[in-house]
Amino acid sequence: MAEKDVGALVVVDGENVIGVVSERDYARKVILIGKASRETAVEEIMGAPPVTVTTRTTVAECMALMTSRRIRHLPVVSEGVLIGLVSIGDLVKAMLEEMEARLGKIEAYISGTYPA
Repeated sequence: MAEKDVGALVVVDGENVIGVVSERDYARKVILIGKASRETAVEEIMGAPPVTVTTRTTVAECMALMTSRRIRHLPVVSEGVLIGLVSIGDLVKAMLEEMEARLGKIEAYISGTYPA
């Protein structure tokens, strides 16, 4: 994960998403308790069953899931097949972009340059 600069990996069995393993999982379940990395199976440390979302799940719904479940990554599935992974950073970025767009519209409205 460090080599590829990713915070989490989705664990699959064929096309079925069976878990998520994160840097946090590794740190808490391997390093902090003194286990050996080479002797620890991903199955032992991954979060399972995984919390997943679809392409129709809203940013707000994803944020609520992440907050309530205390997770930072959500696999995105379509018809049971993994199609992506969304992180809390992705969601914060999307929310900031939406807020900036709204602010731009408000500023344009106030200045009288907003299209009718």
